[in-house]
Formats: sequence, structure tokens, C-alpha cells
Amino acid sequence: MALYTVTNETYAELEEKKSRFLAFLVPMDQFEKRLNELKAEHRKANHHVTAFRLIHDDDQIEEGAKDDGEPAGTSGMPMLKVLIGRGLINLGVIVVRYFGGTKLGAGGLARAYSGAASKAIDAADLVPWQRILSETVKCRFDQMSDLERQVSLLKLEVQDRQFTENGAELTVQGPLKRLEELNEFILKLDHL
Repeated sequence: MALYTVTNETYAELEEKKSRFLAFLVPMDQFEKRLNELKAEHRKANHHVTAFRLIHDDDQIEEGAKDDGEPAGTSGMPMLKVLIGRGLINLGVIVVRYFGGTKLGAGGLARAYSGAASKAIDAADLVPWQRILSETVKCRFDQMSDLERQVSLLKLEVQDRQFTENGAELTVQGPLKRLEELNEFILKLDHL
């Protein structure tokens, strides 16, 4: 299954029996900070329910959900199931609930929280997730301009340039597939 993520926060709102559900889909590197901001901004809200999915360097997926005072399994887990079902990674969803006075029941809560999360996902610009790696490549001085041009064409980011007695070393960062293409190009350069 292809995995997707987001680079920017998105927002959606859902109302169910006068309860308001404010959903925020957030990149993982901003998740904790954003949760703290939302708790401060929405102090009068009854709940701040969360779910997240994070992929580690060894391809293990860490995921979690918190109900924040809602009945167990009625809010965080339904949102997590939406993230899993949509193939989303390296992001989290935060739903702020303002209670409207009418109890929704377990099924109603699950539908409302998963519905709010789905609306935020629908509003998002999803991008295919790719593992970003860094690699150092070497070339002779006479190959430098060709290598720089190829790095640019592959839209890799140059993190560092070092010059040695024999040539140059570039530390570049980008998706694994593009780094593999760069290494193939360097092999061809060496055989010219």
C-alpha cells in the first residue's frame, strides 16, 4: 500500500447534536507543539482527542491514540483507524470537542470523531511519503559541473561541499530513489 503524508496543517469542523468537533491534521514534527497550543487556545473545550502514525528508520510504524476523557475506544481509536485506512504516515490528528449538551453514545462519538478526522484529511493536500536520506558522493574536478547539474535535475538538496586533493565530495539529501539515480549517473561518469 502506498503511504501518504502532509506538509501543512489542515482544518475541518463537524457539528453533531450541538457538539462541535474541530479537527486539525498536522505534520508529525509539529504535532506536540500544536497540541499544546490548541489546549491553551481552547481551554474551555471538553476534550482534546489525538491519534498519530510515525514511521521509524527501520520501517517500523509507531501509532497511538488518546481519548482524553471520552469513553475508552470511542474517539482516539476510530480516528487512528481512519489514518490507517487512508495509508497516512508521519502525521497526527487532533480533534477539539466542545460538548453541546446532548450525549452521543459510543457509536455517535466514534462516528463524530472519525468523521471530523476524515473531513480534515479530505481538506489536505496529501503527498506521497518517501524516505529522505543523506549520502556523500565523490567526483573528480572535471566531473563537478556534470554532477552539480544532475543533482539539480534530480531536485536533491546539497547539504555540504568539500574539496579534496582528488576532487570534490558532496553530501546530498533526497528520496532514496533519486539518490539511487544519482549513483547510477556517477557510475556512468566514471566510465566516460
